[in-house]
Amino acid sequence: MWSGCTLCTHHVLVLVLCVSASEDFDWTKNDHGSFYYGTFPAGFSWGAGGSAYQTEGAWNKDGKGLSIWDVFSHKRGRILQNDTGDSSCEGYSKVKDDVSLMKELKLNHYRFSISWPRLIPTGIKTDHINERGIQYYNDLIDHLLGSKITPIVTLYHWDLPQVLQERYGGWQNISMVNHFNDFANLCFERFGNRVKYWITFSNPWSVAVEGYETGEHAPGLRTRGTGAYRAAHHIIKAHAKVWHTYDTQWRPKQNGLVGISLTADWGEPVDITNQKDIEAAERYVQFSLGWFATPVFHGDYPQVMKDFIGKKSAQQGLGVSRLPTFSPQEKSYIKGTSDFLGISHFTTRYITQKNNPPGRSTSSFFMDRDVAELVDPRWPDPGSEWLYSVPWGFRRMLNFVKTQYGNPMIYVTENGVSEKMQCTELCDEWRIKYYKDYINEMLKALRDGVNLKGYTAWSLLDKFEWDEGFTERFGLYYVDFRNKNKPRYPKASVQFYKRIISSNGFPNQREVENWRRKAVETCSSSNQLLAADPLTSHMEMVTEIVVPTVCTLSILLSAVFLMFLLQRRN
Repeated sequence: MWSGCTLCTHHVLVLVLCVSASEDFDWTKNDHGSFYYGTFPAGFSWGAGGSAYQTEGAWNKDGKGLSIWDVFSHKRGRILQNDTGDSSCEGYSKVKDDVSLMKELKLNHYRFSISWPRLIPTGIKTDHINERGIQYYNDLIDHLLGSKITPIVTLYHWDLPQVLQERYGGWQNISMVNHFNDFANLCFERFGNRVKYWITFSNPWSVAVEGYETGEHAPGLRTRGTGAYRAAHHIIKAHAKVWHTYDTQWRPKQNGLVGISLTADWGEPVDITNQKDIEAAERYVQFSLGWFATPVFHGDYPQVMKDFIGKKSAQQGLGVSRLPTFSPQEKSYIKGTSDFLGISHFTTRYITQKNNPPGRSTSSFFMDRDVAELVDPRWPDPGSEWLYSVPWGFRRMLNFVKTQYGNPMIYVTENGVSEKMQCTELCDEWRIKYYKDYINEMLKALRDGVNLKGYTAWSLLDKFEWDEGFTERFGLYYVDFRNKNKPRYPKASVQFYKRIISSNGFPNQREVENWRRKAVETCSSSNQLLAADPLTSHMEMVTEIVVPTVCTLSILLSAVFLMFLLQRRN
């Protein structure tokens, strides 16, 4: 049933949804307000996720080799506050503890990544295989399965072995295709008897653009206008090769699935009656999701990318396009290499046309698109500067995927929201609202006929957030990074998400509101625990750095006040 179904001139879709549940999605209308109470199909999979470099720590333990992120984060000025993922959440030594958190949440699946240099220290399989790294992932997989939690395993979540970067130039070099295939083959051999869901690459848009275009991420290269396209070209080929390797060598005996997880933020035209804005919004999506999804599903890059980059390359006096080309044989080899599509969706932008003048000095991925991104100042933005809460964009993106790629099987592989605070409040009501609204848009998309099979909350734990270090927190569980034991504390969103999972959706308005109220009540006591429990470790931290931070002082004062009250009571 629909909540908030009132007729209003600018949200006509609300009335349509009240009257019927049509499977024909109307792109000309938008629904920013209504809420649908109902449940997901039986067997829908609920999960949470994380990645190796962001959570494991143990950067140089038990034979692990260096990754590009180990090297990049150790260079001063690269990461906010010069943080590193050296210890992060210490997930490497907390497998049992973290799986027990997942079990408490009643997760159906957990998405994690395998660190390539933890298994193959140099990235070159013939050099050495690190059996202690193999054992760590064996233990994690076995603990998950022992708790009836399905592992969804990502093969590449950005931590390329440093040797491959130094020796070959990383993803700029075609040799990565074979090295990555060797690594994937090892994973299929050692873990494939228990792992049935594989993701080749996580958000390759970020790998290509932020690693090889802007230099914000490892390896920190700024080869504007060419580097991102070259890296993406090799990543797509590597993905296809790994899919074929699994399909021919492992699928007959392991019966698993291999997909890819792609950045899929939505772009909405500023003016839906303006053809140039409509085309610009389409271009925005094609230059992100379409860049990788169109080759995987249709065999070649989006036509709009070929047209725009080719035209701008010619205007710059180049003989060939800066966008590489696939041969006819490569197109047929790449087409159809995804058993499911992973969608990583966080936010939405308004998009309008912007004409960037051609010129050799101005060539860049961003200039090639000829778009301007805008945000509505009313959109909530509690954390990351790029992440605004715009739930209705999620449904539109899911319907776009259905239309563009033949309604593939979809797993939402990342969706969540951060907060940016020195002193984290465990009563994260904004995250509860974000999850409630975004998951509800996913439920509406299912009614539109989108082939959705699962949802992954991002993320299980607070963790290392790349160039932002530990200044942003996405976790359902708060991690106290100043305490060497890295204790975890449940935020209010843990209880709320747990209720969604248990009910497989949203039963009715009264019950859902009751979940929110109880979750916030529960987190108040958790806040007191957070203030009192790590007292000793925070005192040690103050001694080490001489000048205590505001956050340290607030925790100390809260703990002292609690002790004072307890003494008075006794």
